[in-house]
Amino acid sequence: MPHWLDQLPEAATAYLGGRKPDEVECIVADLAGVARGKAMPASKFATQARFYLPNSIFLQTITGDWTYIPGQAFIEPDMILTPDFTTATAAPWTADLTLQVIHDISDQAGNPVSIAPRNVLKRIVGLYNARGWKPIVAPEMEFFLVARNPNPAEPVEAPIGRSGRKAAARQAYSMSAVDEYGPVIDDIYDFAEAQGLEIDGILQEGGAGQVELNLRHGDPVRLADEIFFFKRLIREAALRHDCYATFMAKPIENEPGSAMHIHHSVVETVTGRNIFSESDGRESPAFMHFIAGLQTHMPSVVAVLAPYVNSYRRYVPDFAAPINLEWGRDNRTTGLRVPVAEPEARRVENRLAGMDCNPYLGIAASLACGYLGLVEGAQPKPEYKGDAYSGDESIPRNVSEALDLFRASPAMREVLGEEFCVVYESVKTLEYKEFLQVISPWEREHLLLNV
Repeated sequence: MPHWLDQLPEAATAYLGGRKPDEVECIVADLAGVARGKAMPASKFATQARFYLPNSIFLQTITGDWTYIPGQAFIEPDMILTPDFTTATAAPWTADLTLQVIHDISDQAGNPVSIAPRNVLKRIVGLYNARGWKPIVAPEMEFFLVARNPNPAEPVEAPIGRSGRKAAARQAYSMSAVDEYGPVIDDIYDFAEAQGLEIDGILQEGGAGQVELNLRHGDPVRLADEIFFFKRLIREAALRHDCYATFMAKPIENEPGSAMHIHHSVVETVTGRNIFSESDGRESPAFMHFIAGLQTHMPSVVAVLAPYVNSYRRYVPDFAAPINLEWGRDNRTTGLRVPVAEPEARRVENRLAGMDCNPYLGIAASLACGYLGLVEGAQPKPEYKGDAYSGDESIPRNVSEALDLFRASPAMREVLGEEFCVVYESVKTLEYKEFLQVISPWEREHLLLNV
C-alpha cells in the first residue's frame, strides 16, 4: 500500500516541497455546498483509512436547524468517509502547512450515501456513461466583492477600491474596474496556483464589485470539486483585504445578480466525438434533444438551481438573468444560449443556475434535464429570435412554486434519486417556513402605521 503522501496530485506535492504537512482537513460538501468535516494532525490522518460523520449534516438547513428523513427515526447514524486523494490540495491561506481532501461518502454497508450532493452528481454522470456518453461542462462563476457587513440589518454595499471610491456599477468588461480590487484578484490567482486550480479568465461583470471567473471545460465531478474549492479560496482572499466575497444570488438592490452559467456538451466515450455535431459540422438531432430536455424538465429543478428566497430576485428582465427557457443562438436574453463555436466545441449554455446553488447539485440537475431529453428524443420549441425578455415568464417565481414542481416530477425524482429528493424538499420547505417568520423592513415601513 503506497504511503498517502505518495498519492497526492502534483500541485499538492509541489506545495509541500518535501516538507511534512501539519494538518489535514477532511471535508465534504453539505446540501448548501458548505464545507463540513474535521481537521486533524497529519500524523493522525496517516494512521486512519476512514473517518466518520453523522448523516445529519445533509439534514441541516442554511440557518442551522435540522429536518428528518420521513419514515426514519432521527438517530444520526455515522457515514463512512474515505479520502479521494485526487482532490487533495493546499489550504494556502492557513498559518501552517495544511491540505484539504474531499472524501467519498458511503453508508456502513459500503453503499454510496444517496443524499450526498457529490454522489448525486456521480449518479447522473453514471447514467450518461451507461449509454456510452461522457458529459462535459464548463462553469462560469459570478460573485461580488463587498464592503464588510457585520450587521445583517444593514444593506450590502460595494467595497472601496484602491482609488478610495466605491466600486462602480455598469462597468462590464472594464479592466480599470478590475484593477480597483487588484490585490484581491492577485491573491485569488496565487491561491488557485498553489491549489493546482486553473482559471480560464477573470473579468468585471455589470454589478458594482461583481467579478466573473471562468473555468476550463472538463469532467463534471472534477469541475464541481473546483467550484467548491474556489468558493472557499475566494472568500479567504477577500478577507485578507478587508472585504467580503459573496456568492449570494442578489446581494445588492438594483444591481444584477450572480449566476453560475453552465456550458454543456456530450461526447462519445470511445471516440471522443461531440454528439451535438454531425460529421459534416451540422447540428445533430441529439443537440436538439438535449435542448428540449432542458426546456421541458428545467422548471422541475429550479428549486435546486435557485435554492433560496433570495435566488428569485435574480430573475428580473434586463438584469442579465433569464425569465424563461427560450433558446437561441448567440442570444444572451434567452435562458438557454448556443454560443458561437466550432462544430467540435458545439455546446449549450444554461443561464438559469444561481451562484448560490450547490455546484454538485446545480450541475447534476442541469445534466439530468439534458439526459432526459436525449433519452426521450423530444424536440425543442422553435429558436427564439429577438429579445426574450419580451416573452412570457415561464419559470417559478418563488421557492413555494419551485418546490411544487420539484415534488410533481416523477422523471426527475427517478434520475436524481427518490431519497435525495425527499430530503432536499424537506430541508428547503423548512428553510422557507423559517423565512416566513421574519418580518422585513419593507413590511415595517409600509404596513406598520398605514394599514
